[in-house]
Amino acid sequence: QVQLVESGGGLVQAGGSLRLSCAASGRTFSTYAMGWFRQAPGKERELIAAINWSGGSTYYGDSVKGRFTISRDNAKNTVYLQMNSLKPEDTAVYYCAAGPSRWPGGKYEYKYWGQGTQVTVSS
Repeated sequence: QVQLVESGGGLVQAGGSLRLSCAASGRTFSTYAMGWFRQAPGKERELIAAINWSGGSTYYGDSVKGRFTISRDNAKNTVYLQMNSLKPEDTAVYYCAAGPSRWPGGKYEYKYWGQGTQVTVSS
């Protein structure tokens, strides 16, 4: 069992940066691939970034490629999402998730979820 808690969301102006963190409980964290999803009002939850268990492989959705960076620290049981050059369209609830049944997986393929953190980008 893995429990996930996101933090670091908030309100930022367009062009600014935020760093999200996802702290995981459980000794099996380092064995799981991790993903960051987001869901804007009225839209589907989408995978925006994923990282494999070692950090050696990453995936980015087209909407965030070149602006966001996913990383992990297995010693701290934490995965991060560095978000730069934020745009109003990045406004959403951001979720971290663990344990996809395939790489990089979609929203139905991740086993564990956090509660989400709100990111709001003002224009």
